[in-house]
Amino acid sequence: MEAIGNAGSAIGLLAKDGVVLVGEKKVTSKLLQTSTSSEKMYKIDDHVACAVAGIMSDANILINTARVQAQRYTFSYQEPMPVEQLVQSLCDTKQGYTQFGGLRPFGVSFLFAGWDKNYGFQLYMSDPSGNYGGWKATAIGANNQAAQSMLKQDYKDDISREDAVQLALKVLSKTMDSTSLTSEKLELAEVYLHPSGKVKYQVHTPESLNKLLVKSGLTQPATETS
Repeated sequence: MEAIGNAGSAIGLLAKDGVVLVGEKKVTSKLLQTSTSSEKMYKIDDHVACAVAGIMSDANILINTARVQAQRYTFSYQEPMPVEQLVQSLCDTKQGYTQFGGLRPFGVSFLFAGWDKNYGFQLYMSDPSGNYGGWKATAIGANNQAAQSMLKQDYKDDISREDAVQLALKVLSKTMDSTSLTSEKLELAEVYLHPSGKVKYQVHTPESLNKLLVKSGLTQPATETS
């Protein structure tokens, strides 16, 4: 739990037309080469993605397990795995590690965002004990209590995906330890339905993140140098 409390925070919001995940990349040293790959958001299957807070090496093992389970289900039943079933099977694995001697629990919390034909868009949070729950809006990682109380005040049931992105960025900007919000410190992903009916998982590029930050008034537009 200590590792999760120190990890960069991640926020999930359920909108009427999608799910939004925002994560804070902790930049521990300016000498670190910023990774080009995503470090907070991971795609598990075409219809499920997750955000992570905690020990990354533990998270990678669990994400690989989840990916294999999702593919096995699709292979057996020729349809995508229901989101809750996938979350539950992963949490069963996590729970096993809290029960038997000689093992330590996985030091990682997840936010799962997905869509299935049974319940539409869903957002789940799971912790190292293997507990999980469905949420409309929640936060994990550093300062998650502050983030959750802000979400409680500002979240509305019929929020649109666009407004959910703005709210998530606003909450993150206020609960982050660093003073300024820039696209290097952020990761933003959305799960939504394409007009064709397919589930789409989209991670925003730094350019589109900058545009969103300027639009929500959290950063000043970069001045053109002549």
